[in-house]
Amino acid sequence: MSEYEYDLVVIGGGSGGVRAARMSAGFGARVAIVEDRYWGGTCVNVGCVPKKLYYYASHFSEAFKDSRGFGWTGGERVFDWETLKGNRRTEIARLNGVYQKILAGANVEIIDGHGRILDPHRVDIDGKRQLSARHILIATGGWPHIPDFPGREHVISSNEVFDLPELPKTLVVVGGGYIAIEFAGIFNGLGVDTHQVYRGDVLLRHFDMSVREVITGEVARKGVQLALNSNVVEIEKTENGRLAVRLDGGRDIEADTVLYATGRKPNFQNLGLENVAVQLTARGTVDVDDYYQSSVPSIFALGDVIHTQELTPVALSEGMVLARHLFGGGAEPLNYDYIPTAVFSQPNIACVGLTEEKARATLGEISVFESNFTHMKNTLGGSESRTYMKILVERSSDRVVGMHMVGEDAGEIIQGFAAAMKAGITKTVLDSTLGIHPTAAEEFVTMREAAR
Repeated sequence: MSEYEYDLVVIGGGSGGVRAARMSAGFGARVAIVEDRYWGGTCVNVGCVPKKLYYYASHFSEAFKDSRGFGWTGGERVFDWETLKGNRRTEIARLNGVYQKILAGANVEIIDGHGRILDPHRVDIDGKRQLSARHILIATGGWPHIPDFPGREHVISSNEVFDLPELPKTLVVVGGGYIAIEFAGIFNGLGVDTHQVYRGDVLLRHFDMSVREVITGEVARKGVQLALNSNVVEIEKTENGRLAVRLDGGRDIEADTVLYATGRKPNFQNLGLENVAVQLTARGTVDVDDYYQSSVPSIFALGDVIHTQELTPVALSEGMVLARHLFGGGAEPLNYDYIPTAVFSQPNIACVGLTEEKARATLGEISVFESNFTHMKNTLGGSESRTYMKILVERSSDRVVGMHMVGEDAGEIIQGFAAAMKAGITKTVLDSTLGIHPTAAEEFVTMREAAR
């Protein structure tokens, strides 16, 4: 009989934690998983899933407008915020149940409560129960970070934005990352007077500069009012109950709601890290090796609490690697090269591989292929939105090392090319691939002349 009650206790019921728990149990391990908020984590409850549903909702206003160019006429259009919220809640509740059903089917013990680490092998559950485990996995995800400033108490984060009591007439979004851009586009599409405040001169730091410049222009073209090179100094509640957002340039914006999307930090609240000598990185994430083991041999961490890409598929893959490593006879470390990502801005962004800036810094000689055109649908629909595509090629090997797109269905298109890049596709092979006509995606296999 083992000295431990469990082989693995997972703290956190998000994507990475659930995958690690389910697979570990499948390998015969005794597993318990602890969650105190909602099953499925950020992605299912206040992240990618509800955000994508709201993104779909926001597109109908533009679709109604564009349909006139194709011969359609319609009557009065009315958007009901309560209907969208209610239908979203129903879908999320269904997904919560799916996660619990998956775990129960894998013979994972499901524990509703707050897990706090007592020592390298014990986890306390709300002061009512203690679990002993050979291994403990921290998979508590991230939490929105709002800086301290006068009026901070008046703002909301992305956690609260889905259930606003009323659809605001005017919204200020603070931040220039993907969460800020996505919500600015969503509420703009729902008919809200939307302002976006960002301290930089172009949106989306860390993305390819060409993509950043294109999307900054497109966001403004769609109707979001950008206040670039600006910082919020103070927010005050006015006599009429609205919020006065004061910027450092002297400008004021009066709004009903202010959404701060200024980054996320690991959720270590009341986790008990002070009880164990888990080493953190300079960024405040858990420092782990290739198999997600921390400085304490029995404690592991993955997902948004470590310094890798904060993406659901990444956390899922990390969970699989960990389970195979601990209980499945061993595993190869996860390869983080060529991970595709998408931003559900309006229009979409998707990319895989290196940015032009990173490619020039690390590879030296590269060729850049670009295309900027009007999507076929827009020729009759009337939208002035443009589609932008970019291919980066290492000249010495002819290998495609980066692909970037701004435009409709960018995520759907880049997904397939990501598989080809993972397999080592060259520009010669790309050029020999026949396109599907007429599509936007065929542009990626018809770019012949390097722009630079």
